[in-house]
Amino acid sequence: MERITAYLLALIVAVLVVCCAIVYYFGWLLLIKIILGIAFLIVTVVFAVLFVITIYARSKYSVLTLLGLITSLYALYQCYTWKNPIHIVYIIVAYVLALVVGLWYISEPDLSLIERFRSARSLERSGRFRAAARKYEKREEYYKAADCYIRAGMLESAAWCYEKAGAYGRSAEIYEKLAREKNESYYWKEAYEFYKKSGNLRKACECLERYAKDEPWFWEDAAKLWEEVGDEGRAREAWMKALDYYIKEAEEEGVFWEDVAKIYERLGDEKAKEAWMKFVEYCKREAEKDPSWWKHVAEAYEKLGMTEKAEEARKKYEESRR
Repeated sequence: MERITAYLLALIVAVLVVCCAIVYYFGWLLLIKIILGIAFLIVTVVFAVLFVITIYARSKYSVLTLLGLITSLYALYQCYTWKNPIHIVYIIVAYVLALVVGLWYISEPDLSLIERFRSARSLERSGRFRAAARKYEKREEYYKAADCYIRAGMLESAAWCYEKAGAYGRSAEIYEKLAREKNESYYWKEAYEFYKKSGNLRKACECLERYAKDEPWFWEDAAKLWEEVGDEGRAREAWMKALDYYIKEAEEEGVFWEDVAKIYERLGDEKAKEAWMKFVEYCKREAEKDPSWWKHVAEAYEKLGMTEKAEEARKKYEESRR
């Protein structure tokens, strides 16, 4: 890092020395010509690349990049000949104005020229709800923006505005509506998260259950949340569905027998011992390839109350670490 800093300082000193030498021997005018020439050369290269890209993409902006390329080439020519230096000033001013206009356009890209000059209230009155919503959102009037987005049929944008306003319950209601209308599980997850943020845990559970129908590994989360709500009946139903999911997974990948065993324990089912034994067998097979798995063997034996076997497995694990 220090070496890079030294190189940068050396480069800056070298540039300053060259600039001072040019001014001393040839005057300030030549230095200005060189600086402007280098600047417009870079601008010309940038516009040339952008022109090629926009032409290839058949973009309407190719005309603007062509204008930029022509003006930068002309400015570069003037830097060399210095016949009409005032034209360089005109081009620089034009570039500055174009940059200002461009930034202004980018700030509200979805609005037409007329809509940009109208107030949010007048746009709302005339039925241009999308444009009005953009204006309200920019002014951080999120409730009004959300209302306009809803009237414009842009429900996701409305949900984002309610989220920014901290009205998580309203965001959740919109995502729940979208989930029912579009039949996409993603929206159920969003509804669950926002209901949970709003403190409406029962609705959050219901939405998470709907999501778990497509993504079954979330049944466990749903069960835990129902327990938090205090609905033991719904929690047990969710645990049973989580159990079904993990049993299917365990039949393909033995590591999931641990999850099966833990759920059986929660449910007070004696099948937990059988699941722990299957997990032990899986861990022993894995320990033949990776001795660190003896730690899991020891933990599983402890769950089964087999203290001596747990101690033997722990010794094998500790020996593997030496």
